[in-house]
Amino acid sequence: MTEPEGSPPAGGTEAGDAPVLRTRGLGRRFGGLFAVSDVALALRPGRTLGVIGPNGAGKSTLVNLVSGHLKPTTGSVHVGGKDFTGARPWRIAHAGVARTFQIVKPFRGLTVADNVAVAAMFGPSPVRSPAQARREAEQVLERVGLGGRGGVPPAELSVADARRLELAKALALRPRVLLLDEVLAGLRPAEIDPALALIDELRRDGLAVLVIEHIIQAIAAISDEVLVLHHGTVLTQGPPRQVLSDERVVEAYLGHRYTRKNPS
Repeated sequence: MTEPEGSPPAGGTEAGDAPVLRTRGLGRRFGGLFAVSDVALALRPGRTLGVIGPNGAGKSTLVNLVSGHLKPTTGSVHVGGKDFTGARPWRIAHAGVARTFQIVKPFRGLTVADNVAVAAMFGPSPVRSPAQARREAEQVLERVGLGGRGGVPPAELSVADARRLELAKALALRPRVLLLDEVLAGLRPAEIDPALALIDELRRDGLAVLVIEHIIQAIAAISDEVLVLHHGTVLTQGPPRQVLSDERVVEAYLGHRYTRKNPS
């Protein structure tokens, strides 16, 4: 599979720069079944890759492989040009890869701010002082829309705010690569546009962003490239308009109702 091409984003790095995240032939077998097979991608700073596909297509498995939560059966994962294939999650996090989870996993015994402060003290450039980590946590919480809620326990958060906390924890690591697994799930329509604006702002800050999402309009709005997984393999990859009008994608995932509502 060829690497994504495109013009450099405003405020980002040149498109010719080396990928900060690269996979080659990446696969994971469970028993005799490959959940993900032969996935190659190259993600550069200041670029957003949208990943779509039907339920069970292997999207979350791909994130788990890249982040170290699953070990690949085949292929490789490189971060910053170094081989992290099969590395433990904390090693990959220290290399600058942060992720969110579909099922939120806060530390229930800590406040919202302390959840984020823990992340600030762990990342590639950890904050040594607890007081400084707490200050940075408050700044990150403000950025994701949780300003003023740092003192509450995670159990008091709504579903949408719990997802904001997931994003805040990831950002507090100061990552180079951000893996977002359905971070928009649970948001009300009025909350989606500000979330998309934040993701685009992070890309313009130079982060390499991989985002899994079922809201196709959102994927089309924020992605430089879209990769479609189907039965664990890459069905196609390319610019959003091209991919979303591909007849194979329509048949496998979108359905013809989508194309009637969104003519190219």
